[in-house]
Amino acid sequence: MDIFKKCYDFHVVEEIKDAGLYSYFRTISSAQDPVVDMDGHKVVMLGSNNYLGLTNHPEVKAAARQAIAKYGTGCAGSRFLNGTLDIHVELEELLARFMHREAAVTFATGFQVNLGAISCLVERGDVVYLDKLDHACIIDGARLGFGTSVKFNHNDMDDLAHRLELRDRARAAMIVVDGVFSMEGDIVDLPRLTQLARTHGCRVMVDDAHGIGVLGDHGRGTAEHFGVEDGVDLVMGTFSKSLASVGGFVAGEERVINWIKHRARSMIFSAAPPPAAVAAVIKAIEIIEREPERRQQLWDNTRYMAKGLAELGFDTGESATPIIPVVVGEDRVAFVMARRLQEEGVFVNPVITPAVPPGRALLRTSYMATHRRQHLDRALTAFAKIGREVGVIQ
Repeated sequence: MDIFKKCYDFHVVEEIKDAGLYSYFRTISSAQDPVVDMDGHKVVMLGSNNYLGLTNHPEVKAAARQAIAKYGTGCAGSRFLNGTLDIHVELEELLARFMHREAAVTFATGFQVNLGAISCLVERGDVVYLDKLDHACIIDGARLGFGTSVKFNHNDMDDLAHRLELRDRARAAMIVVDGVFSMEGDIVDLPRLTQLARTHGCRVMVDDAHGIGVLGDHGRGTAEHFGVEDGVDLVMGTFSKSLASVGGFVAGEERVINWIKHRARSMIFSAAPPPAAVAAVIKAIEIIEREPERRQQLWDNTRYMAKGLAELGFDTGESATPIIPVVVGEDRVAFVMARRLQEEGVFVNPVITPAVPPGRALLRTSYMATHRRQHLDRALTAFAKIGREVGVIQ
């Protein structure tokens, strides 16, 4: 057997392309603004995680340019060895203060945060409890550890309680969940989860990639939103959403962060985040703190679109965030609608099995503080036309 045989037999992408429905790796020729350039056309962007609209902010870009001028384009090594710059330390201190935690450590990507942090914390004999719809990087981080993974039904705290009751209390345990689930935009029941964790002596880690900058009075995410920050031991975040850059971090108790810094292989053996990316995050946090009205505008846009889509008759699931799914049913319908919407000047992301259950394919839409009402109305007009065209709405 040739190990490449599976690759040669993989024809589904060609079949989708031949049908003119392929909607991945689409090329954008402009910044992640509310309207982007695609194939010479202006398209309303409803597929970006640029929630606060900071990726093209003049101050953020200026900070990145200044960092390149001072430090160059890269660090030529890992944080562990020669790659730690003074601005890495500055950012980590800023993140710890912003998140109201003792310490923080940065990684080159958000995916690597969960790979490294979870795998080095969950050792042989330990147990990690995971929501069945946790992000892939949480699942992979748990797989890389030597502990036992136990999955509970999505956001079902009764099921989690039942599984915790079965645990051998001699085994150390941690619960790891998304704060905001990235496909359907629903929020974890963190008050009940933290209560269960206290009862059963478990630590709690929240992946708040889609919550930081969005939820909470100060943008600290899901735990602040629910007022349960004391019940969450570790908060993970990414820089590629609200923080306008690339990379990630985890924040918590200083001794725990110190362990992760010296044990997380995905940090120790990866190149340090580049200077421009680090400087961009520092400036983004500054803007978030001084301009809370951005978060308010984001929520105004979110409520407007949630109401508009619902009034058209679309199923938007259990979304409670700026991620609003439009459930369309079969995978092919999602591809057809994504392609037709792009032709009508609206960019959305089709999500199909296995990312969602069979028969629940959806169009993932997400919103920015910088969307204007005319952008949203143009999108609603396109959704109404295409939804009726394919029979998803009447």
